[in-house]
Formats: sequence, C-alpha cells, structure tokens
Amino acid sequence: MEWISTLIIVLIVILAVMFFYYIPFFLWLSAKVSGVSISLIQLFLMRIRKVPPSVIVNAMIEGHKAGLKTLTRDDLEAHYLAGGHVEKVVHALVSASKANIDLTFQMATAIDLAGRDVFQAVQMSVNPKVIDTPPVAAVAINGIQLIARARVTVRANIRQLVGGAGEETILARVGEGIVTAIGSAESHKNVLENPDSISKVVLKKGLDAGTAFEILSIDIADIDVGKNIGAELQMDQANADKNIAQAKAEERRAMAVALEQEMKAKAQEARAKVIEAEAEIPKAMAEAFRSGNMGIMDYQRIKNIESDTNMRDAIAKPGGKPSQKNDQ
Repeated sequence: MEWISTLIIVLIVILAVMFFYYIPFFLWLSAKVSGVSISLIQLFLMRIRKVPPSVIVNAMIEGHKAGLKTLTRDDLEAHYLAGGHVEKVVHALVSASKANIDLTFQMATAIDLAGRDVFQAVQMSVNPKVIDTPPVAAVAINGIQLIARARVTVRANIRQLVGGAGEETILARVGEGIVTAIGSAESHKNVLENPDSISKVVLKKGLDAGTAFEILSIDIADIDVGKNIGAELQMDQANADKNIAQAKAEERRAMAVALEQEMKAKAQEARAKVIEAEAEIPKAMAEAFRSGNMGIMDYQRIKNIESDTNMRDAIAKPGGKPSQKNDQ
C-alpha cells in the first residue's frame, strides 16, 4: 500500500507542475496586483503558442507602470513571434517617453526587427556618443604628409535608424572630409596652426545625410607630421627618368653594335668578292696569251704599273719606304 501512496503523491506533484506551467497562476496574480488585465486562459494559450508568458506579462507591467497606454498583448506577442526583442522594445519606449522623444511602438518594432538595438539608440539620442576615428593620412599641396585623428560626437537619429547608414559610413565620410581639407591646404603649416579649419570644412559637407546619426561636432584630437611625400615622388620620378634614359642609351648602343657588325659583314663579303675576282685575273691573262690578244710587252707594262702603285702606297703610309723591285 505504501507504493500506491507514493505513486499518488508523484502523480499529484506532476499534475501540479504541469498545471502551474501551463496556467501560471502566480504570474497572473502579479499582473492583477500591478493593474494589468489578462486572463488565465490567455496565459494558457500563450504556452500553446510557444510564447513565454513571463516575457509578455513583465513587458505589459513595465509599460503600464510607465504610462504607456498603447501597448497590447497581441502586439507584444506578434513582435515576439516575428523574432523581435520584446524587453528592449519596451525599455526603449519607456526611455523615449521619459525623454520626450517621439517614438511609436510601430517604429520601435521596425527598428528592432531591422537588427538595430533600439534601446541603445534611444540612449544615444539622450546621451550622444563619441566615436574616435582611425589615423587619417593626407598630403598638403607642398607635399608634406599629415596624420590626423578626430573625435566625432554623434546622436542617434531615430527616424533614420531603419535604412540609415551606420558608424562605418560616418567614419568613412569624416576621413574623406579630412583628406580633402588637408589636401586643399597650401602648406602643412597652415593646418598645424589652425586645426579647427578641418572641423569647419568637414562639418559644412553635411556628412550625416542618409545615416542613422546626427553629427554634433568634429574635434581634431591630434595631428602628426609624416613623410615628405612630394620629395619622395620627385626622387622616384628622377630614378624613373634615369632608368628610361639608360634603357634608351642601351638601345642606341645595341643598334650601333648591330650596325657595325652588319658593316663588317658587308666588308668581308666585299673582300671575298675582290679575292674571288683577283683569282680570275691569272686565268684571264693566260687566256689572253693563248688567244694572242696580249703580248709580252703588254704583260711587262702591267707589272710596271703594279710596282709603281705598290711604291706609292708604301710612301703614303706613315714611316713607309719605297720598295726596291727590279721588274724585267
């Protein structure tokens, strides 16, 4: 009989746990005490719809105590089922109400479902955020590089949170404005003397257009002098010009060498033809002797002319002496 009693106790405990799980009586009591009207049937149906009743009831209690009359159970359940953060939305609505910020439930849920932290956005609207930019390098007209760091004070623009650009866009635009301001300066000394001129130029550009933030101020925190980019570019250009000139000179030298080799080849070819022609002279003379077209006196005259020519060539050379030949 003891095991039957134990079994009955276990069953009672299980039934009690299931009852209080599907019908959260104490949560309903807490809502009633706080002045929130909700029935036990609705809490049971929330369990069936896989919506945690504690999240919805606590949000309704918070909104009721803060004076938010537009919050309804159906709206909160729908936002939860859509994947939203009910607690953050209610926190944001309460904070916006206390700070006199115009934020409706539809707008808050849209911002939350867009992936932004709506509660943090409301806090940023009340307490602006300071964003430190990474080092931005720019070159003035005189060629000196400056490295600037800025602090951007921004405030969240509630109406632009859906579809508006984020902090990355703000940083990129501020960096672009700094580069433009420094690049338009005649000398880096002008920028170092008046760093606030960069802030004025950047602020006039309206960099917060189309973003989820409103830029309140841009303060130049630090400016460092970098490299002399102008001198380095001139040196690189000079080296490039030198290399081009050397390449062209090498090209001309190679063309001259090729032309010289070509002329030598032509001269050798000409000499070969002369030697070949000279080799035919004895044959022609022998043929002339056989045919009777040339006699011995003609041959002697030719030898005398050849000897005279050799003598003149020898005299024409430096230190040359006439050769003594007895031609007979």
